Amino acid sequence: MPKLPRISGDELIRAFERLGFVAVRQRGSHVVMKRVSAEGVQGASIPRHKELAIGTLHSILRLAKVSPEELEQHL
Repeated sequence: MPKLPRISGDELIRAFERLGFVAVRQRGSHVVMKRVSAEGVQGASIPRHKELAIGTLHSILRLAKVSPEELEQHL
């Protein structure tokens, strides 16, 4: 697995939009994004922080079923 980049929540939201996710709602600093595909519905809550912790980013990618390679291509 490649090393995950240090990115902000806003950068991750833009990358998820390029991957087909849609912002469903926002409460405070967290944006909930979802995507409907043949495999079902994937989604994750993304905090709009200046810099996401690596563990948080890894967890968001796992929940959304997005590989680190896919993320790198859409940043």
